[in-house]
Amino acid sequence: MKTINKIKSLKANGHYALSLIEDNRVYLSGQFSIDPNTGEKKFGTMSEELKQVLSNIELILKEAGSCKEKVLKVNVYINDLDKWSTVDEIYSNFFAEHTPARTIIALPRLHFGFKVEVDVIATCK
Repeated sequence: MKTINKIKSLKANGHYALSLIEDNRVYLSGQFSIDPNTGEKKFGTMSEELKQVLSNIELILKEAGSCKEKVLKVNVYINDLDKWSTVDEIYSNFFAEHTPARTIIALPRLHFGFKVEVDVIATCK
């Protein structure tokens, strides 16, 4: 098993890995809207946060020898179900023709006050 704990300024901030690679699969921990160059939290609209999260996921997947076209499963956690159409539009634009399995979970609060968190499982190498 290979552990990735840091890419640029993206890092695990607790007792977990940023991502793990095992048996040609990469498992990403939940990602928030963090600036990968500074490590600063980037709060914004649901749209702004989700775009940053997906960009960070793409960066981590690349480091793991994968890409968004190899994503198998996505869990999206949002704090406002009324933003579903916004989330779906950005998600659809990001993945384009690729349609991984997906679960959307609405929660009243996310850590640090973020509006969205996403974790993924993908094949790699």
